[in-house]
Amino acid sequence: MSIPSSAQPIQGTASLSSDEAILANLIRTRMLRMRTSLPVRVESVTNDGGVSPIGRVSIRPLVQQVDGEGNATDHGIINNVPYFRIQGGANAVIMDPEVGDIGMALFADRDISAVKASGQSSPPGSSRTFNMTDAVYMGCVLAAAPTQYIQFSGDGITLHSPSKVRIEAPAAEIEAPTMTFTGASTFNGQVDITDGLSVAGNFTNNGTDVGNTHKHSGVASGPDNSGPPT
Repeated sequence: MSIPSSAQPIQGTASLSSDEAILANLIRTRMLRMRTSLPVRVESVTNDGGVSPIGRVSIRPLVQQVDGEGNATDHGIINNVPYFRIQGGANAVIMDPEVGDIGMALFADRDISAVKASGQSSPPGSSRTFNMTDAVYMGCVLAAAPTQYIQFSGDGITLHSPSKVRIEAPAAEIEAPTMTFTGASTFNGQVDITDGLSVAGNFTNNGTDVGNTHKHSGVASGPDNSGPPT
């Protein structure tokens, strides 16, 4: 595939018209070997959202390479690329990349293979510099609207999931003057209410209605107590 005729080829006869042009073309050619960052597409991922160490992705750079005559070809796939996760110590937001994600990759100015392998301070694995092999995937930059998200706005914070939200902890505290439960709610375990409880609809205990509309058995005038709710 060739680039449009209106685009400027990297090298042509004009590049060799003088010593100055030759030198400028040589410098430009050297500079083009310095990789800094590119948009890439995720081709594979080692992790799938589980609780695990940061994994690796395979990525394909999306800006095609162009030869001196203006012919464009796709890049190959870069494998074993670490990706960015929001994490400090043992605290993390686990949101692994997915195949098809389009994001940015940064390319280190030195060989980082030894650091990737050991996780320790290490000398460069080779003399290569600004090479695509030393990529780090930094996350999405082009994506459709999400269906599961945490949204921060002027109206507050929204936590939305199309399936389920699960909180796991030995204890949880919510401080709010007002709490509203919409829809059916299930509490497994002891529930202690230290202030008041207001129920607008039916209220049941072990399947028996104990709200405003329930009836009692064994009702008779006099000092005796009524029977249990029915």
